[in-house]
Amino acid sequence: MKLADRLARLGTETAFAVSLAAADWAAQGNRVFPFHLGDINLPTPGNIVDAMNRAIVDGRTGYCPAAGIPELREALANNIGGDRGLELTGANIVVQPGGKPVITKFIQAMMNEGDGVLYPNPGYPIYESQIDYFGGRALPYRYHETPTGFGIDLDQLRQLAPQARLLIYNNLQNPLGCESSPDEMAEIARLAIEHDLIVLSDEAYFEMRYSGTSTSIASLPGMADRTVILYTFSKKFAMTGWRLGCAVAPAHVAAQIAKINTNDESCTTHFVQAAGVAALNDPSGSSPLLAELKRRRDAAAGGLASIPGITCATPEATFYLFPNVTEVVARLGLESVTDFAATALHNTGVSFCTRHHFGSAQPDETQHYIRFAYSGIDVDDITEGIGRLANWIESA
Repeated sequence: MKLADRLARLGTETAFAVSLAAADWAAQGNRVFPFHLGDINLPTPGNIVDAMNRAIVDGRTGYCPAAGIPELREALANNIGGDRGLELTGANIVVQPGGKPVITKFIQAMMNEGDGVLYPNPGYPIYESQIDYFGGRALPYRYHETPTGFGIDLDQLRQLAPQARLLIYNNLQNPLGCESSPDEMAEIARLAIEHDLIVLSDEAYFEMRYSGTSTSIASLPGMADRTVILYTFSKKFAMTGWRLGCAVAPAHVAAQIAKINTNDESCTTHFVQAAGVAALNDPSGSSPLLAELKRRRDAAAGGLASIPGITCATPEATFYLFPNVTEVVARLGLESVTDFAATALHNTGVSFCTRHHFGSAQPDETQHYIRFAYSGIDVDDITEGIGRLANWIESA
């Protein structure tokens, strides 16, 4: 049976391959410390679970509007608009089964074959996958390491912008954990306006921060009418498996995304949407989640920073660290950071992703990086796992 040619262009999240390797190592009786997957091993707040159960008992188990139930769309408009200083109504909201579908539907709705699409690299790998799959021209823009984390290479972005129609922007970024300065965000907005770029602002981690206040690029002058926002319940409310999110878009764009919903999945699960309303009406359960993640961040960042040869900034948002391990890879006599990850798993049980799981590396990259996700591992295990990693590196 011959498959469609376009499937050869479809990528995946190779972080799941790391999960398989870790699971295989654990199945052989070995201890594994899971820093590889950005899932959350904390329970969804009880009021959300109760709301879902009530909705099922009440019979909210059938079809519902493709764009989402009205009460959830209005609650999202009020919540997202209030947090970002935007005037939104339910007409701007299209509910999705998670945040990830917003990426695909944005590209389907806004990109023609051959259009150039700027996207962050390292970045969430589904950007690159979907651009390639739907026949766009992938235009990756890089980041550079700074004393406090990472910043976008604005010179490269300026060079690439004239070739593009779309721009994907992930502030509070996975995998780097970094955040744009006000000046950096303002320059990205200026470039978008100058080159008439349509922007996808991936704001999955907008509320996952330990200090300060997040800003949406959509709130900058001239940006609201050219920006689609990706919002998800997965992070703030520990609802990764519930699959609930939305696209926030100008009304005429939202109507087209809703049409794609009708073709793809008909609608997002009705009783899960009811739970989303409860989450927005009473978000108090998210505060303990964030406090626990901050404890984990501090333990992980402190442990990694204590290992000679590893440098690691401590970001104020997301639940990721992106350490530079170039010196350690050289000291161990390994040929690549991929070898480092495999060897570390088999010698210490510590499992993590590398830079190569987050988009195709650019030709001039010379430094080696890994990604540590601390959302799915408790503080005691963080401490023990990083301690084992440190002892192994120092004894090499």
